[in-house]
Amino acid sequence: MSTTVPAAAGEVRAEADRQDAPAAAPARRQRMTDRARKERNLGWLLAGPAFVVMLSVTAYPIANAVWYSLFDFRLTDPDGRSFVGLGNYATILSDVLFWRQFGVTAAITVVTVAVEFVLGFALALVMHRALFLRKSVRTAILVPYGIITVVSAYAWQYAFTPAYGFVNPLFGSDLDWFGETVPSLVVICLSEIWKTTPFMSLLLLAGLAQIPSTYIEAAKVDGATAWQRFRKVVVPNMKGAIMVALLFRTLDAFRIFDNVFVMTQGANGTETLSFLAYRQTITRVMIGLGSAVSVILAVLVVLIAFLFIKGFKVNLAEQRGA
Repeated sequence: MSTTVPAAAGEVRAEADRQDAPAAAPARRQRMTDRARKERNLGWLLAGPAFVVMLSVTAYPIANAVWYSLFDFRLTDPDGRSFVGLGNYATILSDVLFWRQFGVTAAITVVTVAVEFVLGFALALVMHRALFLRKSVRTAILVPYGIITVVSAYAWQYAFTPAYGFVNPLFGSDLDWFGETVPSLVVICLSEIWKTTPFMSLLLLAGLAQIPSTYIEAAKVDGATAWQRFRKVVVPNMKGAIMVALLFRTLDAFRIFDNVFVMTQGANGTETLSFLAYRQTITRVMIGLGSAVSVILAVLVVLIAFLFIKGFKVNLAEQRGA
């Protein structure tokens, strides 16, 4: 039995192109060059204005944060501002509290993204294969994502509050969910998973829809089981969609703030890096330290994106029309 993916459609075409390369290469190269030039010009024409606007509204705040991070600057004492170079970064990176909050942030990110990926994939398969009431099923699954994060956070806080929530009476428990670190993080993760799993499933559904049905049918003819079709045909052919879904959700989860702010205010060891930047900048008005935390967070986000792109080795430009 062969479970070879008909992936091969692209590989066969590529092989045929290589065989015909000597004769056809010059003409094709010329045509591709003209088309590439026109596509590039059209791309700049369409995306140029948006690119300039995005650059103007994001570059200045980033540059300003980097600049302030080099100063010992307290908002209530603007005249006392002094240049400290990388002193704020040294202070933050040598503080045990920062690494604890980094660990909390990483734990929330890993747990929520892993669970969301599994549940999101299952929901995407349900939405993709639903034969009846397809629109109703998709709407019902996507409803949580349409709710504002702060609203859903208050709802989950209400549900797990011992005094008036319904979770403890339902399970006959008297646990104070927001009195200790682990139960608090469990509720925060549950709220995050419930809210954003539909987004993950939506991205994965887009990947499923791009897989030609002929691939699945060919695998069935070869005698592949459902699991073999999923592992050998479905997953490899939606590698780009999986990377985008995991990348988007990882970056979003790593910057988690709303749920922590609403449910615990960072108490009992639930403070994350985003909340640390907020507390330093807004609560303590330590603009220099807060800016340094924000810059470190931005660098970590860029590093995560770089690792994802390098790790998956997916060229999204080649995914067009797959």
